[in-house]
Amino acid sequence: MDRNHHSSNSLSPRHDATSRVQKSESVADRMAALKARVAAAIGGSKAKGGLNVGLHPALEDLGQWKSSSSKSTDSAIGGGGSRSQPAAAGSSIKKRAASGSPADGARSNPYLDTNQPAQGAPAGKARQTRQLVFNQKGKYIQQAAALRRQAALEAMKKRIAEQTRKVGIDEDLDLEKNFIVEAPPDIEWWDEGLVEGKSYASIEDPASRKINTSDSIITEYIQHPVAIEPPQDQHIPAPKPMYLTPKEQKKLRRQRRMADLKEHQAKIRLGLEPAPPPKVKKGNLMRVLGEEALQDPTAVEARVNREIAERHQKHLQTNEERRLSKEAAHQKLAVNQEKDAAKGIHILVFKIGSLANGQHRYKIGVNAQQCALTGVCIMHPTFNLVVVEGGEHSINKYKKLMLHRIDWTENVPSRADDGKPGAAVRQWLKAEDEKGQLKDMSLNKCVLVFEGDAKSRAFRKWGSKVCETDAEAREVLARTKMESFWTQAKNTH
Repeated sequence: MDRNHHSSNSLSPRHDATSRVQKSESVADRMAALKARVAAAIGGSKAKGGLNVGLHPALEDLGQWKSSSSKSTDSAIGGGGSRSQPAAAGSSIKKRAASGSPADGARSNPYLDTNQPAQGAPAGKARQTRQLVFNQKGKYIQQAAALRRQAALEAMKKRIAEQTRKVGIDEDLDLEKNFIVEAPPDIEWWDEGLVEGKSYASIEDPASRKINTSDSIITEYIQHPVAIEPPQDQHIPAPKPMYLTPKEQKKLRRQRRMADLKEHQAKIRLGLEPAPPPKVKKGNLMRVLGEEALQDPTAVEARVNREIAERHQKHLQTNEERRLSKEAAHQKLAVNQEKDAAKGIHILVFKIGSLANGQHRYKIGVNAQQCALTGVCIMHPTFNLVVVEGGEHSINKYKKLMLHRIDWTENVPSRADDGKPGAAVRQWLKAEDEKGQLKDMSLNKCVLVFEGDAKSRAFRKWGSKVCETDAEAREVLARTKMESFWTQAKNTH
């Protein structure tokens, strides 16, 4: 209940405007101080009122310039409206006005923004209440799983890249090493005997040069180099004997046998050799033996048959003695192969798609050993490389074997003793796939990658090597400085 409506008989003190002590401060000053306080409180805010509530009509023109006539009107309005305010609010306003504020507070307030729009402008659009939007179930779980998969994929790429650098699968990273030029030596080999020390540091000093000294390699004598045979003469084939027609061969044989017979007859006449027994055959039996054949024909016939058998046996024995033994035949073949290799070393490099057939691996190795060829067979999951070197005759024979005689599209079941121990256990060297069926070798082929000559042999013997990675294959070929063949074979289709 309002305090102004209390009954007049109440003993409580009265709080109406008539009971207050009037001060000498005018209404206009109080209004100006009030406006200054309110402007200082809400001057920095952009809103026209809290909670979308408009300002008091007495404060709407805050910050706007007014003429002196408008001030008197405001004073009148303010004086009349001050009675409607509660007593507590009026007392607080009086205390704030008595605190020493200047008369013109609107102009001297440093916190008042004169660029703000009028406070009496209509309020903006009312604030709209947001609707609650709930996330679907499992949304962030799926995002977390995707992030984990992405992290696992990045880790896998990094791990594969590290393994690639270790094993050398990426060849492009190592190509630059092939073009690096080695630094020159401190002193060349042809100058080691002319300069003291192991470098050219003291070459400017005449005392360090071995030119006119007693131990100098430069003398007044002329050294003639040893004459060597031209290397191209090694490739010249040996002269072959003159070919004769069959008629000429018979005539030459007849003349040679006649000369041998005359020599044998001369030795018999001189008593150097006994006369040979008559050569009796069934055709000349009666003419040679005569009366003896008539007296006992059965005994004479048996005797003739026995002599015929003896002569045949002697002929077989002579042929057997003339035949070379197994060791002598191998030795003769080895000598001929050495003579063939002495004429010049030839190199062949073959690329084979697959060696899953054990018979192919056996033929490659056995024929290379029989032809006295040296080299290596590198078995790799991607393709296989065969490098052989030897004489011209052996190389041509092996070339026909690899390119024509072996059917590379053929495949047979694997055996327990196929290949070397440990070589057949790898899946890509087996003739069967994971399902136990024979692999399709219809596209398998052998390609000649390189053919050329070499100064000497690079391999000591024939061998085979199973390599799982390119780095291992390059390491095997690097021992003989033939790693370029691997890159050439990879680029050959």
